[in-house]
Amino acid sequence: MTERLGSEPSSWITVAKLLEASYSRHVNLGKDGKVQLIGKIPLFSKLSKKGMEDVALIADELDLPKGKVMAEEGDRGREFFVLLEGEAEVTKGDRTINTMREGDFFGEIALVTKMPRTASVTATTDVRVLVITERDFGALLKRSPEVGRGVAEALAERIAPELPV
Repeated sequence: MTERLGSEPSSWITVAKLLEASYSRHVNLGKDGKVQLIGKIPLFSKLSKKGMEDVALIADELDLPKGKVMAEEGDRGREFFVLLEGEAEVTKGDRTINTMREGDFFGEIALVTKMPRTASVTATTDVRVLVITERDFGALLKRSPEVGRGVAEALAERIAPELPV
């Protein structure tokens, strides 16, 4: 089943593909809303407004159904998520260790390392998320050294307290 939305071929959406992937795109946040959210995330806190706008351009807003596993413990992370609406359960093994709500985020380290996920995150309600993929973020770093420097500075500040003196 294919349903065309819009009059131009470039704006047609294959509904079957969206359902098959179990998500749909949502266009609620504008660029300014994305920039505002991105500014609250420690990984991006050192970026200029232009750097945050660049990150906002690669951030997609998606709706995911209840039960969707957004991160699987042990898998290599390839996306960063900000929870915009709904709730998600964080589990490590068989144990629930946290409940995420609006404004919570996870997977930021997956954007800059090849480390496996340390926990699973599953939507306990329908959720709306902002997602940045590793591929898009890597491409942004190649074309914007300023974003790379800002992220490196934020990471260094984050791990500095854990380093031995």
